[in-house]
Amino acid sequence: MTRGQILLNNMACGVTLQADGSLQTDHGKVLTGPPHWLPPISGTVYGVALNHRSLTNSLATAFINEPYKAAPVAPVLFIKTSNTHIGHGAAIPFPNGAACIQAGGALGVVIGRPTRKVSVASALDYIEGYTVVNEVSLPEVSFYRPAIKAKCRDGFCPIGPWIVPATGINPANLCIETRVNGELRETSHTADLIRNVAELISELSQFMTLEAGDLLIAGTPLRSVNLQIGDVVSVRIDGIGTLENTVMAEEPAQ
Repeated sequence: MTRGQILLNNMACGVTLQADGSLQTDHGKVLTGPPHWLPPISGTVYGVALNHRSLTNSLATAFINEPYKAAPVAPVLFIKTSNTHIGHGAAIPFPNGAACIQAGGALGVVIGRPTRKVSVASALDYIEGYTVVNEVSLPEVSFYRPAIKAKCRDGFCPIGPWIVPATGINPANLCIETRVNGELRETSHTADLIRNVAELISELSQFMTLEAGDLLIAGTPLRSVNLQIGDVVSVRIDGIGTLENTVMAEEPAQ
C-alpha cells in the first residue's frame, strides 16, 4: 500500500494512494484539493557519502593525497537532522550568503522493522518500502567527513511524496532523473552504487540497530546540479514517484 503523510486541520494525517490516483486519509476521507505533504518517514535519516561511482571516480586523484592517501573502505555515514526534513511541494530555503546549493537526487530506503546484524541475503526483507529523496547540500570540500554546516541546513532534505511498498521493486535497477525548471540536468542509476541496498543495510546493521521508520539515503551521484533562488527542482524515480520543491530565499532571522 502506497502511503504518505499530509497536514490536515493543522495535524499530521496518514493518506494512501488509491488505484484511481485519489488520496484517502486514514479516516476514510477522499481529498479533493491539493494536499500539504509532510515527509512520509518518522525515524532517523542516514546518508551514505561516497557510495556512487560517479562521485568516487571524480575523486580518484584526491584519494591518494594527504591526509588520507586511500579511498575509504567502510561506509562514510552522516545524519540529515530533523530540521532538514521537508515534504513534497515545500520550499527549500536558500541560505543567506551562499553562492549556490546543490541537489542530490537519491533513492530513499525505508526500514520496516528492527534490523540488527542481518545478512546480505536477508537484508531486503527488512525494508518497508522506497521513497524519493533530494539530499541537498552546500558545495563540499571534504567527502570523508561530511560537514554539518553543508548538510544540515533547514529544509535540506526533501522526502516523498510517499512510500511505495518494497514488493515488486528492484532497488538495483532504478533510474533517477533530476530536473531544474523542467530541464533534465542529471541522470543516475542505482546500478552504480558501490554498495547495493542489501549490502548497505547488512553492513550498517552489524554495528547499529536500524529501527522501523528509519531512512537510508542509498547514495548521491556527482554533485553537478546547482540551484539558485526561484528554481523548481524535481527528482523522479520510475515506479516510485516525483519529488518537487522550489528554492526560496531563507527567511531573515527573528
